[in-house]
Amino acid sequence: MSEAPETSTTVRAAGTLAGRHAAAGDAERRLRPEVVDALVDAGFGRWFTPPEFGGEPRSYRELAEAVTTVGEGCASAAWVAGLLAGSARFAGFLPPQGQAEVWEKGPDARLVAAVVPQGTAAEVDGGWLVSGTWSFVSGVEFSDWAIVLGPVVPGVDEGRFFVVPRSDYTITDTWFTLGMRATGSQSLTLEEVFVPSRRSFPRAELLAGRPEPVAGPRRFAPLFAVNGLTFGCPILGAARGALRIVEESLTQASAEGRAVRDSARIALARAAGEIDAAELLLARVARSADHDEFTPALIARSHRDSALCAALLTSAVDALHNGSGVRGEAQSDPLQRVWRDVHAGAKHIVLQFEPAALHFTEHLVRPHSGG
Repeated sequence: MSEAPETSTTVRAAGTLAGRHAAAGDAERRLRPEVVDALVDAGFGRWFTPPEFGGEPRSYRELAEAVTTVGEGCASAAWVAGLLAGSARFAGFLPPQGQAEVWEKGPDARLVAAVVPQGTAAEVDGGWLVSGTWSFVSGVEFSDWAIVLGPVVPGVDEGRFFVVPRSDYTITDTWFTLGMRATGSQSLTLEEVFVPSRRSFPRAELLAGRPEPVAGPRRFAPLFAVNGLTFGCPILGAARGALRIVEESLTQASAEGRAVRDSARIALARAAGEIDAAELLLARVARSADHDEFTPALIARSHRDSALCAALLTSAVDALHNGSGVRGEAQSDPLQRVWRDVHAGAKHIVLQFEPAALHFTEHLVRPHSGG
């Protein structure tokens, strides 16, 4: 990202390794184990882990650049990297006893999360009995813990998150998609699992965040102030990778004396501009998350900016892919994989512009009853 902090050697190495195995991960529908290990070694899981459990809290700006860097090699790996950090941030909302249990074996516990409300949760003495199936849980196959959102009953209950160890859930192979295939976003199932109170927290608390000092890493930001980074930065990295592929192709064609169409150069210039614009917007989201007061207006703007980035990046990669002609359709051409990944990633609900636009403009519209 522009004026970004320096990316660590381990993050760059993880991105290089992820890129080397990107085609295999796409074919196998899951990341290679060595790629997952590299993401863990690069510290993504420790980014928001509490310092008392060995975490290494850092800024959203640094996280955004690190995830984007990995995304240049493999969008799926970047998606999982961002979720390793984000899921650990979620677990920080647990009561202290629950946090101690999650990180009992060290700061590199591999957490995943399912934030779409599903299943049932019956309150019992000391906790809850939780059952249900949660879909699209990225990285679940290598997880140590899963965070799932129980049922939300409008006007009655905002829902609760429940944190469960790997021994409590089964995994079903359900992830058969066009893009982001290597995220391995399978389904997990709980069958009347007892979750003690120490491993649960209200959904409303994650949405609102918690008060915390502006100085230093901010682990308790409101969800919509930062989750656009989790899903926007992987496709920003992928778009950067696509741009590099096309730039190298045009340079090689020119060096070999082949004609380079003006239309291809114009398309590349526009795509590069859209990618730069998206990068600047995401940089502002990250900078605001690190330094600004979390007002409703700021949260709504960050939500809008993240969704707009998805539209810009999709447009840019469409132009690059269209300009590649038939070559870009070949299974062996990495550009078609990037195109599929960007389109799949941009479909995430957090990156949809319509709800983000309504969120951004809700202060302009007076509530009224229908009729």
